[in-house]
Parts: sequence; C-alpha cells; structure tokens
Amino acid sequence: MKSINCKGKLVDLSIPKVMGILNLTPDSFYDGGEYDSEKKVLLQTEKMLLEGAAFIDIGAYSSRPGAKHINEREELSRLKPNLKSIIHEFPDSLVSIDTFRSSIAEQCIDLGACMVNDISAGNLDDQMFKTIANLQVPYIAMHMQGTPQNMSDETNYEYLINDIVFYFSKKINQLEALGVNDIILDVGFGFSKTMDQNYELLHQLNLLSIFENPILTGISRKSMLYNLLDISSMESLNATTVANTIALLNGSSILRVHDVKQAVEAVKIVNKMNSFR
Repeated sequence: MKSINCKGKLVDLSIPKVMGILNLTPDSFYDGGEYDSEKKVLLQTEKMLLEGAAFIDIGAYSSRPGAKHINEREELSRLKPNLKSIIHEFPDSLVSIDTFRSSIAEQCIDLGACMVNDISAGNLDDQMFKTIANLQVPYIAMHMQGTPQNMSDETNYEYLINDIVFYFSKKINQLEALGVNDIILDVGFGFSKTMDQNYELLHQLNLLSIFENPILTGISRKSMLYNLLDISSMESLNATTVANTIALLNGSSILRVHDVKQAVEAVKIVNKMNSFR
C-alpha cells in the first residue's frame, strides 16, 4: 500500500488523491491574481475541499515560463497570512507549500502546513533536503532543468526517460540517506520540456513505477494541452480531464489540478474500472 504521513495521519494513496491548486500569485498562467483577498482564498479552499480535494497546494511564486523572479520576503508575505487563515478555518485540511526555498518551507510547516512541493527538487536551495529531513514531512521532488526564467531553453536530453529516471534515482538516494521517508515524484510537465517531450513522458509515466514512490501529475490546463488543440487555457478543462485520466491509467497517485470536481470524477471512474482487474 502506498501511503504518506501527513501530521501523523496516514494518507492511503492506493486510491489516487486530488490536490487542489491555490495560486497566490498575480501572474500565474491560468488563474493569476484571482485569489487576491482572504475571503476569496477561503472560499476557493472550501470549494476544493467540498469537491473532494485531499490536499490544498498553496504557491506564491509563479513558475510559469519566463515568470518574474520575486524575493523571499515577497513570497512569504503572500503565503503567511493566507496559510494562517486556511489553517484557522480548516484545521483538518492538509496543506502543501509550493516553494523551492527551505526557509519558507520551514516557516510554513511551523504554521501548520504538512507537505513541501519543490519544483527544483533541491537544485535551487542546497539546504532544502536537510530541512525536509529535519521537518519529517512528505516531499514532492519535481524534475526541471534550469530555472523558471530559462527552462524553456533547457530542453536538451540524451535520452529523455533515462535522464529523468537517473535524476530521480540520485534525488531519492540523497533524501533517503538523510532519513526522508515520504518522497513523491513529479516529472514536471511543461518544465524544460517541449510539447513532444511532454507527451512522451505522459505515455511512459508508468516507467517511474520502478521506484515504488507515489507519482504526482501536474498537467492541469497547461500549454501542452491548449496549444495542441489550438484553444485557450480557459477552454482546456476537457483536455485536462483526458490527460489526467491517462496519467491515472499510467500509475499516477496524485493529480494536482485547478478543477477538483472533474479530477475526483476521473479518479472514481478509473478506480471502478481497476476494481475488475
């Protein structure tokens, strides 16, 4: 059974779970600036929890291609008041912090978050792995080359799948050596990958099962979907559901999404089908 320990609660991932995205950034690619008040943040959190989100992933640093770099102080000023409000209003919620900065991860865990989602898997902060080991919280390690500012130019691989498997094997060894127990893998759709590379990864996602770690898929409303179909991100909910369903069939344990209800429905359908295996 795949399970992770969040605040002393074992979360069973043998049935996939949904993580709702809550962007506190003014410039995210889909919903930037939408949750710019405490009331809006709490209403969206409540909506996602009622629709079946097991986790709420809060981010205050936009990682879309070419996004503006912000300093630690600005990231924290967006995160802290909103995190405090969410924990106060929904004390049983499981909140993930989307940050690559170890000091922000530490402060947010102290405030009641229970998981860290790092787009750089420690590459942008050499203290992150030690911090996670000290905090003893689940850690999402994502694959990315370069930074959000230059990742669109960092798409050269010798052998895409082999390179990513090697990347994760190295990260897992480093984390386990420090005593980190719950490591979740994210191939990083849209991060330093071309459209074709994204689809190759989606097709071969099940190859990551060799690690026996939970796989998180973050593909919601991304450009690999809407550019292929020549639509906008606003029109890409159906495409997201199709891609999420493929990810579930290929072994994904967590879907990170903007639209929780539709992802929960996809999980229920795939789980029902799998019950006849």
